Amino acid sequence: MLQTAFNMSILSLFCRFAWTKNGQEFDPLQDPRLMKEENSGTFVIPNNGNLTEYQGTYRCYATNKLGTAISTEIEFIVPHVPKFPKETIEPLKVDEGLPFVLKCNPPKGIPPLQIYWMTINLQHIEQDERVSMGLNGDLYFAHAEEKDSRRDYCCFAAFPRIRTIVQKTAMSVIIQTSIRPSLLTPPGVKSEIALVKGEDLNLECIAEDCNPTPQVEWFKIGDELPEKVTVENHGKLLVVSRAEQEDSGKYMCKAKNELGEAVHYFTVIVEEPPEWLFEPESQLSMVGSDVILKCSASGTPQPTVTWRVNGLPLSESPLPNRRILGDTIALHNAKESDSAVYQCEVSNKHGSMLVNANIMIMNLPPMIMTNEGENYSAVEAKGVIMHCNVFSSPPSTITWSRDDSTESVQGPRFTVHDNGSLEIYETDKDDAGQYTCYAKNIEGSSAIEAMLYVKGTVFLCIMLKHCVSIPSTTSQLSCLAEYDKSFSNDFELLWEKDDMEIGGRPDCLLLSTEFIIQFEESQWEPGNWKELLRVPGNLHSTLLKLHGHVDYRFRVAGVNAVGRGPYSEPTERYKTEPAAPDRNPETIKIEGYLPHEMDINWEPLLPIEHNGPGLEYKVSYRRQDMEEDWHEHMVKRHSFVVKSTPTFVQYEIKIQAKNHQGWGPEPKIVTGYSGEDFPSAAPDNVAVKVMNGSVVKVSWAPVHKEKLHGHLGGYRINWWRLRSLVDSKKQHGDKHALNVPGDRTHATVPNLTPFSEYSLIVMTFNGRGNGPAHGVYRFTTSEGGKKNPVFRVTDVQKHSVSLAWAPPLEPNGILTRYLLEYQLINDTEEVGPLQTVDISNPHTTKWLLRDLEAVSKYKFYLRSCTTVGCGPVVSEESTTTLEASEGEWKISDTINSSELFHVIDGLQPGTEYTVRLLPNNTLNSFSIFEENITTTGEKGISTQGWFIGLMCAIALLTLIVLVACFVNRNRGGKYSVKEKEDLHPDVESQGMNDDTFCEYSDNDEKPLKGSQHSLSGDMKAGDSGDSLVDYGDEDVQFNEDGSFIGEYAGRKEKRVSAEVKSTAQTPA
Repeated sequence: MLQTAFNMSILSLFCRFAWTKNGQEFDPLQDPRLMKEENSGTFVIPNNGNLTEYQGTYRCYATNKLGTAISTEIEFIVPHVPKFPKETIEPLKVDEGLPFVLKCNPPKGIPPLQIYWMTINLQHIEQDERVSMGLNGDLYFAHAEEKDSRRDYCCFAAFPRIRTIVQKTAMSVIIQTSIRPSLLTPPGVKSEIALVKGEDLNLECIAEDCNPTPQVEWFKIGDELPEKVTVENHGKLLVVSRAEQEDSGKYMCKAKNELGEAVHYFTVIVEEPPEWLFEPESQLSMVGSDVILKCSASGTPQPTVTWRVNGLPLSESPLPNRRILGDTIALHNAKESDSAVYQCEVSNKHGSMLVNANIMIMNLPPMIMTNEGENYSAVEAKGVIMHCNVFSSPPSTITWSRDDSTESVQGPRFTVHDNGSLEIYETDKDDAGQYTCYAKNIEGSSAIEAMLYVKGTVFLCIMLKHCVSIPSTTSQLSCLAEYDKSFSNDFELLWEKDDMEIGGRPDCLLLSTEFIIQFEESQWEPGNWKELLRVPGNLHSTLLKLHGHVDYRFRVAGVNAVGRGPYSEPTERYKTEPAAPDRNPETIKIEGYLPHEMDINWEPLLPIEHNGPGLEYKVSYRRQDMEEDWHEHMVKRHSFVVKSTPTFVQYEIKIQAKNHQGWGPEPKIVTGYSGEDFPSAAPDNVAVKVMNGSVVKVSWAPVHKEKLHGHLGGYRINWWRLRSLVDSKKQHGDKHALNVPGDRTHATVPNLTPFSEYSLIVMTFNGRGNGPAHGVYRFTTSEGGKKNPVFRVTDVQKHSVSLAWAPPLEPNGILTRYLLEYQLINDTEEVGPLQTVDISNPHTTKWLLRDLEAVSKYKFYLRSCTTVGCGPVVSEESTTTLEASEGEWKISDTINSSELFHVIDGLQPGTEYTVRLLPNNTLNSFSIFEENITTTGEKGISTQGWFIGLMCAIALLTLIVLVACFVNRNRGGKYSVKEKEDLHPDVESQGMNDDTFCEYSDNDEKPLKGSQHSLSGDMKAGDSGDSLVDYGDEDVQFNEDGSFIGEYAGRKEKRVSAEVKSTAQTPA
C-alpha cells in the first residue's frame, strides 16, 4: 500500500496497538507532535511542514489472546516536485541519412511516469516506422531527413499521481545536406613509403571536392613536423627535402570541413646505404700479443658484414688462434705468420663499402724516420715544434733531452706528443741549443739530434699621416722597423696601396690585433659561415675544437685598429672523424599535466653537435625521497612521459646523449615534480567579520601541504546573495569569486548589498584546479542607508502639488520613515528656504503639498530612511499653474486584482472624464489602461435662465389647453376618442429606461494600452510563465496522440471594461 502526502491538513494511518517503522519499533506515544485516537492504535501525522522526517515503511500489529495480526506494509512518502535540470543544449548537427537520438533523461519522481515528445506549441511529434520513442523515453530517428530540422523538440514528463508535468529545455536539430570529406588519393586508411636517405620525401593527399571544400592539414604522430618541411599544391603535397633517418615515422594527413574529416596515415621509412661506425685500421703488433679488428656500419636495412683475408673468405684460410665474435675478429697470441691483409666489406641493397687493414706481427727495434741534424728556428715568445717520427714494434717510449743532458726536458712549456714531436710554448732565447730525441723498446733503442735557434721579435714603429695632398706636392709616410740582426739577409719591408705591392712609401701595413676564424659545413647549413674562434694577432696558428662527423671549410680575416679586413679564400674541405657527444641536453623542463604522469622535455642537441650518426638520449629518473635505482629509457625524440607516478612527488632526472661512437659526459641532475591533482581538503575555521554594510573580512586556516597535491596557487572565495532581509523570499544572485594568491589566510570581500543574507565558500587551488569546500558559510550584512526610491510629480495645481513614490528596490534595511523637503527655485540667484516634512509612516507612498505660490517653480527632495540613517536624495522639479484646472486627479482605493469592475461615485452628468488604471506596486510614466468617457444627461441645464423661461411658457400653454377642454366638456360636447388601447405597446415608442446604460468593452484579443506588467500581484517572480505545473488543480490529461484535453484553470485573460450610468454612478 502506498500513500502520498499533499497539501492536506492531516494524514491518517488506521491500525491498532503496536507499530514498526523501517523494521524498528515505533511508539507514536513518544512523539508529542503525533495525534493519537483513544482505544485505537491509529495515529495522525499533522502536516506542520516537517513531514519529511516521518518518511518510511510502517507496519501495524494487533494482538489479543488469540494471537497477533499484522497489516501490509504502508510506505509513507513525501514527494518532491521533479524538475528537469536547467541546461543549455547545443544544436545537434546530423548528416542527412544518418541515424540520431534525442535524449530525454526524465527526472525521478513518483511512478508511474509518462513521456511525451511535442513541440513548444504542444503539437505532437509524429512517430512512424522511422521515428519512434524508446522505453527509456529517448526519441530515435532511424535516418535523418531534411524535414527533421526544427528548433523545438521538447520532452514532457508527466507524473499523474502528483498531478505534475515538467518540460525539458527545447532541443534543436540541424540536418546537414552537405557532404563529409573523403580522399581521392591515396586510397585506404594507411600506406607505407620507403626512400633512401638524401632523397626528397613527397606525401600527397587529395580530397574529393565537396561542399564546403575541405582543408588539408599535415601532422607527424608523436613529434613535430621537420623544420625543413614545405607544403605545396595548396596544402595537398608535403615535401621533406633531403630526408634523414630522423624523418622516419608516422605522418598523417587530415582533410576536414565543418561536417567531418577524413584521414590517411603514412608510415615513412628512410633507408640509407652503409656508413662506417667502426672502420678497421692497419696495425703493427708484437709477437704474442692479442690483435683485435672491429668492423661495423649503420644503414637501413642493416648492412651485412663480410670478412676476407688476403682476398679470400675466412673459411678458405682458417687459423686456430682466430675467433670471430659478431663484427669483431680476434687473433690470440699472434705470430709473425699471422701477418696478412684483412678486408671488411659492409653492404645492403643501397650500396657497399670495403676497407683493407694491414696486420703486421713482428718485433722491431725503433727506427727514427725523421732526418738527423734538423735545424729549427723560432721567434721569441712564439711556439715551435721539433719532430721525431718513430717506427717500432712494440711501440717505443720517446723522450727529449737537451745539450748532452740525460734528463728529459720538463715543465709547463714542454709537451711530447704521441707521435714523438716536442712542442715548446712561448720560447725565449735560453731555449736555443741542441736537443736529442731518444726512442727505446724491448728490441733496442735509437736517437737523433736537432738544433733550435731563437730569434728576436720584430717591432714596427708606424707613423701614418692621413691628409689631403695638393697636386704637384709631396706627401711622406714613415714606417720604421726593429728586428733581430740574424734576419738581415732575409728581412724585407713591403709597401702596399689598395692591396697592391708598390715601391716607395705610399703606405705601410698595420699589424693585426686579432684574427677571426670562421667555418662552414656542408650537411646542415651549407653556405652559412659562422664565427668559430678569435685568436690574438701575435699567433699564426691555433688548435680548433671541432665537432665529429662534420665536413668543414675555414677562412680567416684580420682585425686591426682600422677595422676588419677581407676574409681569406676558404680552405679545402676537412671531414672530422665521428666521436661521442661532447655535451648533454640542457634546459630540462619537468611538468605534470595529469595526476599520475610526469612530462620531461629538453632542448635537443643541434645537428652539428651530434658528432656522429645514431644520436639517442638516455632518460634516467628516480624518486628523491626513496633509496631506489635509476629507471632508464632510451629515446630518440626530445621528450619523455613517465607513466603511473605518485601524485606530486619530487624526482631526480638526468639526460645523457649517446651516438654510435659512445656516451656523452656524465650529465647533471635536476629535480622536478610529477603531475598535480586537485586538492583533497578545504580550508578550516572559516570566519566572516562584517566590517560594514558592503564589506566583510574573511579568514581561514591554511590547508596542510600534504592535502594540496601540487604547488599552492592560492585560495578562492565564492559568494552569492541569498535574499534581502527586508523580503524573506529567497532570490539567488549571481555568483562572485575572489582569488587570493599565495599562502595568505585572509581577504576582504567588497561591494556587498547591505542588509542581506549571503552564502560563502572558501577553496584552495593549485595548477590542476580547485579543491573542495568545507561547507557553505552564511552571514548577514548590516543595514545601510536607503537607496533611491522611485519619485515623481503626479498632479500640479495653482497652490498644490501631488507627489507619489514607490519604495526602493534595494531597501538596505527596514524602512522607518521618509524625509520630504522642498523649496522655491525660480530662475533667480536666490532660492527659497528649505521646508521639511517628516513622514513617519513607512507605508506612505503619496503626499499633497498645499499653500504653494502660483506660477512658481519648486524643487522637491525625497530620501528613504532606516535605523542607520537616510539614503541619497532623489529630486523632482515642477511649476505651479496660473489658474486651477477644470478637474483634479482623484485616486481611488486599491483594487483587488481579482475584481473585474469598480464603481466610481460622485460624477457629474454630461461630463467628460479621463479614467486611468495604474499598478499599485510600481510607479512609472505609463498606465495599464487609460480612456476618456462621458456621463449621460445634461450639465446644469436646470439652472439656465432660458431653460426656466421655456419651461414656464410650456406650463402656461398647457394650463390654457386644459381649461379650454374642461369648459368644452361642461357644454355637453363629446369627442370621438378611441376607447380601445393597444394592450401591447410598441417597444419603439417606449422611452429609454432608467436602467439603460451604454457599455465599453475592450476586445479580448487587443492588449491593454501601455501594459507592461501582470495585473495579478499573486504571481511569483520566480515562477515560469509557461510551466505546466502552474495550471491550477484541474486534472490535466492527454489523449492517445499526446495532445491536451480540458482547460487550464486560472489562466484566462481578464478584461477591463467601463460602464457609465445616467444615475451618476460609473462602474469601471
